[in-house]
Amino acid sequence: MPVTTDIVRTWRRPRAVIRDLLAQGRREDRAVVYLMVSCFLIFVSQWPRLRRVAEGYEPSPWPAEVNFEGMMTYTFFAAVIVLPLVMYGLAALSHLVAKLFGGQGSWFGARLALFWTLLATSPIILFFGLVRGLIGPGTQALLVGAIGGLAFGIIWIQCLREAESKP
Repeated sequence: MPVTTDIVRTWRRPRAVIRDLLAQGRREDRAVVYLMVSCFLIFVSQWPRLRRVAEGYEPSPWPAEVNFEGMMTYTFFAAVIVLPLVMYGLAALSHLVAKLFGGQGSWFGARLALFWTLLATSPIILFFGLVRGLIGPGTQALLVGAIGGLAFGIIWIQCLREAESKP
């Protein structure tokens, strides 16, 4: 099934989608692609906000000598180089926590659950980036971010529960 169809299905039935993905067998290459595409989309979602900061519409968290290209470079490094490493650590930690609560899944299942959730919630991450770039910080961005965070949490927990329910 196409990834885009699975993303839409995930918002309605996350456990069924992760069950289907796990049934395809242990495919580390597929899991890594989900993670790297997600991280690249997170990087892309930052472009409008970075342009807003570079144009002076909101204060810059970087030193004054850092221009737009520098901001893009630092953001790329954080999103595409560092974030995948953090996600691997978070997946391992989630598997260990699940084991404490009786989880019987594999390390791969925990990774796939997290990486797939990140990809499945990428549309709202991109929308959040647009809101931050076009409207700026404020109630609207806070609301979209809260909805996105809540959706990520719910989908991830459901996917992890399914991944940890079987060896």
